[in-house]
Amino acid sequence: MSASDLERELADLKQTAIAAIATAADLDRLEQLRVQFLGKKGQLSQVLRGMGKLSTDERPRVGARANDVKQALQTSLEGARNNLEAAAIAAQLASETLDVTLPGVGRPLGRKHPLNSTIDRMIEIFIGLGYTVAEGSEIETDYYNFEALNTPPDHPARDMQDTFYLPGGKLLRTHTSSVQIRYMERHAPPIRIAAPGRVYRRDTVDATHSAVFHQLEILSVEEGLSFTDLRGTIVEFLRQMFGTELEVRFRASYFPFTEPSAEVDVRWQGKWLEVLGCGMVDPNVLKAVGYDPERYTGFAAGFGVERFAMVLHRMDDIRRLYASDLRFLRQF
Repeated sequence: MSASDLERELADLKQTAIAAIATAADLDRLEQLRVQFLGKKGQLSQVLRGMGKLSTDERPRVGARANDVKQALQTSLEGARNNLEAAAIAAQLASETLDVTLPGVGRPLGRKHPLNSTIDRMIEIFIGLGYTVAEGSEIETDYYNFEALNTPPDHPARDMQDTFYLPGGKLLRTHTSSVQIRYMERHAPPIRIAAPGRVYRRDTVDATHSAVFHQLEILSVEEGLSFTDLRGTIVEFLRQMFGTELEVRFRASYFPFTEPSAEVDVRWQGKWLEVLGCGMVDPNVLKAVGYDPERYTGFAAGFGVERFAMVLHRMDDIRRLYASDLRFLRQF
């Protein structure tokens, strides 16, 4: 093959390759063309194999021509690559463009349920009074729910009509007092805890009662506590909760785990409304957790969260708190 034949092949190769490169639709096709024309086994290499038969004078001229073709193809490939990359970026920007003139897709913000906000408010007050939050399981044993709280087997609360019993000697706790027992078993006095949570009792649902409701109980144990400390704590809590002008009264009552015990009423809408029970911790309860009742005294109180929420927000029916009616909940 003569030098002129090789030069014609190089010219044809250049024309064919540049035309193919100009029509490449994507980067993958462009890479295929690069390999086809400039690869080790590409068409340019095949043409250059014929240089071995040329004379010493012809080789430099054909070699220079081959370098020109190679440079032209590389320039064409680079230009096409830049154009394809720019086009890809432009297409991506176009597809991902955010039209800021359109209204956004809004998601309504949630709100605290009145029960949760009431619990938070109660806890905040007690934390300010030096209490620590303690929580426990809603499934309990008879020991922690009754026996350790000085509640004898013949107490009405143990009746099947008052308590939800489960297989294996378990039950759904009827109060959060079981949290107090478990906490005292693990901690030595002095202690001050507030125990919020859900509790269960067999009860007929009506405007003021529910089989599932929420409690918050407090417990304080240390040396020298008296009923005066209990009364001061309760009055301060109620006045922070409802206002300093609130009327509060204590009535003698009975609970198996406190002695003496009292019910506490507040003046609400012109009438006395019972809001909690309280008392000094019975010595038998202290003994059950290994405390010395001759050295330590304590007081406890239990608050119905639903009752407080109803008073705070002037609700007429406890069932409104559980109906998930947005017309009602959006008011809070």
